Amino acid sequence: MQTSSRAIAPLVLKPKRISYLWGYEEWCISAHARADCQIVGGVFNGWTLGRLWSEHRELFGAIEGDVFPLLVKVIDTDRDVSIQLHPDDSYAREHENGALGKSECWYVMGLSRGTTTAVLGNQAKDRKDAERMIRGRQWSQFLREVPIRVGSFVQIDPGTIHSAHGGTRFLETQENSDITYRLYDYDRLENGVPRQLHTEQAIACVRAPDPTQVENPRMEEREFGKYAHLVDRPSYSTDIYVIEGKMRAEFRHAFTTVSIVAGRGSIGRVPVEEDTYLILPFGLGPHEWEGNFTALVSWPPDSQS
Repeated sequence: MQTSSRAIAPLVLKPKRISYLWGYEEWCISAHARADCQIVGGVFNGWTLGRLWSEHRELFGAIEGDVFPLLVKVIDTDRDVSIQLHPDDSYAREHENGALGKSECWYVMGLSRGTTTAVLGNQAKDRKDAERMIRGRQWSQFLREVPIRVGSFVQIDPGTIHSAHGGTRFLETQENSDITYRLYDYDRLENGVPRQLHTEQAIACVRAPDPTQVENPRMEEREFGKYAHLVDRPSYSTDIYVIEGKMRAEFRHAFTTVSIVAGRGSIGRVPVEEDTYLILPFGLGPHEWEGNFTALVSWPPDSQS
């Protein structure tokens, strides 16, 4: 069934919160079975994103694929997150029942309690050296601490060791996957037992050496405010817009996710403020962004295999 023209409007999504012993995640734009977000308002009010993906693929440029390709979260940490990594698509397809792997990127929204660093990458010379230090639990020699600040951007490719310290709040854009290989968790207990580790899977997937770096985007001045292109990966691309007035916009991607990380204004006829999350469907056409706000914008490749 085709969508009527009146239904081609920005889709506002209601986040779902998942709590952990270290803090929580808000799954903000998600069609994952674990947290399938609902549409708020408009023709599809109350529909889940998963249902919309299944029944109205034309709103997403009719791209192929069994699952909605992206997932956007806000992660807020009270305590250090486990030292972890994610597999690539090939490894996950073979070892995780055909699931997607996980490439992800972070935009740091807030830091508190003196947090100024994150764990990113490792100091191993090669994979053999990485395995030696992992099996020997030589965490201080193996792990790499890097400085971060509000506004920092990090692309985390599959196999990259990473962790956020307590007091970090960030927006995460990723492949639609929930596969995490936990390498070390500070010997913490959950419900009285140690949390599960995935040492062998992590050794199989770890990148070493690992050149991953934190970036502090250089914003370009534009008539509407500021802009920067942040990253291109096979699974997604991401930009940042700082609106300081009015912008005439038209995105020609299969669909576009928009996450408001600061400020307030409007996109089309939709009022937005910090913690508003939208999908701009295929065929939306020209529309105005107005106000004073910062938005992270992401989109998938034109087709999914």
